[in-house]
Amino acid sequence: MRFNEKELASLSRQPSEMAAELGMRGPKKGDVIKRRLVKLVVNFLFYFRTDEEEPVGALLLEQCRVEREDNQSFSITFLDEAERKYLFECDSEEQCGEWVDSIIKASYEFMRKNLIFYRTEIHRLTGKDPLEQYGISDETRFQNQVWFNRVDIACVKEHKPEPFHLEPTRRVYKVNGIMDQDYECRLLRQINIQNENASPIKSVGAMRALTPSSSPLSSPSKHGDRFIPSRAGANWSVNFHRINEIEKSHNQNRKTKDGTTDSNKADGLAYSALLKNELLGAGIEKVQDPQSEDRRLQPSTPAKRSLFSYSVSAKRALPEEDGNTVSPYSLSPVSSNSQKLLRSPRKPTRKISKIPFKVLDAPELQDDFYLNLVDWSSLNVLSVGLGTCVYLWSACTSQVTRLCDLSVEGDSVTSVGWSERGNLVAVGTHKGYVQIWDAAAGKKLSVLEGHTARVGALAWNADQLSSGSRDRVILQRDIRAPPLQSERRLQGHRQEVCGLKWSTDHQLLASGGNDNKLLVWNHSSVLPVQQYTEHLAAVKAIAWSPHQHGLLASGGGTADRCIRFWNTLTGQPLQCTDTGSQVCNLAWSKHTNELVSTHGYSQNQILVWKYPSLTQVAKLTGHSYRVLYLAMSPDGEAIVTGAGDETLRFWNVFSKMRSTKESVSVLNLFTRIR
Repeated sequence: MRFNEKELASLSRQPSEMAAELGMRGPKKGDVIKRRLVKLVVNFLFYFRTDEEEPVGALLLEQCRVEREDNQSFSITFLDEAERKYLFECDSEEQCGEWVDSIIKASYEFMRKNLIFYRTEIHRLTGKDPLEQYGISDETRFQNQVWFNRVDIACVKEHKPEPFHLEPTRRVYKVNGIMDQDYECRLLRQINIQNENASPIKSVGAMRALTPSSSPLSSPSKHGDRFIPSRAGANWSVNFHRINEIEKSHNQNRKTKDGTTDSNKADGLAYSALLKNELLGAGIEKVQDPQSEDRRLQPSTPAKRSLFSYSVSAKRALPEEDGNTVSPYSLSPVSSNSQKLLRSPRKPTRKISKIPFKVLDAPELQDDFYLNLVDWSSLNVLSVGLGTCVYLWSACTSQVTRLCDLSVEGDSVTSVGWSERGNLVAVGTHKGYVQIWDAAAGKKLSVLEGHTARVGALAWNADQLSSGSRDRVILQRDIRAPPLQSERRLQGHRQEVCGLKWSTDHQLLASGGNDNKLLVWNHSSVLPVQQYTEHLAAVKAIAWSPHQHGLLASGGGTADRCIRFWNTLTGQPLQCTDTGSQVCNLAWSKHTNELVSTHGYSQNQILVWKYPSLTQVAKLTGHSYRVLYLAMSPDGEAIVTGAGDETLRFWNVFSKMRSTKESVSVLNLFTRIR
């Protein structure tokens, strides 16, 4: 397997299983022991110089051997290159043992042996192959069956200590010779439950437990005799057809919906309901759109329907109340319920294209979570920071111009932000400066100082500019006045400030930091008026709702993966949803109560959400790296996303207004002249 430098550098920044400063000696002759920062991530062992952020190299833990050299050192050798040996020195014997155990458990061969062992145990106890439920191909299953034939069950019960080799073996051992007791209990409990559910014959004790001990005559019940059930109110033809319908619909609702249903699916639902009315008398008058329903209004568990009814309905429908009865004066060939079904308003379908309508190359676009290098102005001009330069792309003419080049100053671009009028663009730099540029004239107007580290976040509020830096300080300045006279220093974060957004009414400023905090500031105080600490990772994604006053959305990094909503008027949390991947950006639609989120590790996707139900309207994929940058067009219909794959992709995700055009359906009998 081949890896490029960018992928390895990106992987090295992930949370590690273990990390420490160790002595390390390479395999070359003449190499001496040097102090290196060693970091174990998945099955890669990265090593860094103590004063650098990028790794010097990495060891892939496959086909290798880990051995203790002495009490405080161990070595890693590779089976295909016996002379390739790396030596590591630890500070204590305990630390050395921890490193050896962690490296062994992180290896590919060790994980494979554990999976094969558990699969063998499940197969031996249940007689079923656990891979069948995942749709493993016959070819793959046949290849894995070779491992089943090689398993020696006797080796599972007795463990013979021997040097551990990280290579495929003919025997399967338990982890350290002993199965994890908690895992074994959970495994056996799950197997027993599955066996009970799968068995068609219940045990005698279970049948006795289900049978009442007293006679129905001694305890009168409105449900009648259990031996002679009352089936007067049962409609067997309908119940038999719908016995598994609710379970299927419940399972379908649990799956993530990638987009709205198209007209064919909507017609299929209506046609199915029409057949049930005419053939089975189901009495359906309206077809519900599952995506338009609020999840909070739906029951947590589906109602259970039985084929047999053991109770008499309290009220019997009268003939004139039966919706299936056709009036003798009606000219329609269908019942009244079906007529109501066909007359019910149909919500117009909305399609979101899964393919970007434009893709631009963006060489040297940084793959850094803490930067903000893309912004779209109100005059329909896109600004992008690429390395040491800032480029402007006009969406009207597709013309590209270079605004500035900071290489002469030995600096680089770390953030860009347009003013509300769209005539000025602020550029944050790695050295801590903020430059104000006139985009039309291509002229630098001023340089704002005050930060001592890179400026990664910018936010305009009329003529006031707020900047967040790695020095943990937020500076708010009026560009019309001298910097020292109008400067406000907001200090509340303990680590780098990576997100800044002003509310739509220009009264509150929300800031997110690498300290996992979300702070809210006002104009009159230098201390935060609200502080939210529920996130478990860096908060970069921040968005104020333009539809509901005081509604704030925020997203957490890799260790959090959640989008949270806050009522800043009361300071109370509202809702939270786990997205399953790092949340990089958030943006609300200007016209509908929807928002879009971009994600990084591990799915690199773009999701469109409906609020407040938090159902997914669309899922867009295409970027091969983290989608770190997001900006919205001035009309609110399109978005642009940027990623470490050095591309900018333009998507049409939001509609400008609700469509009032009636959908054309072949099933609508009342919109066409026959």
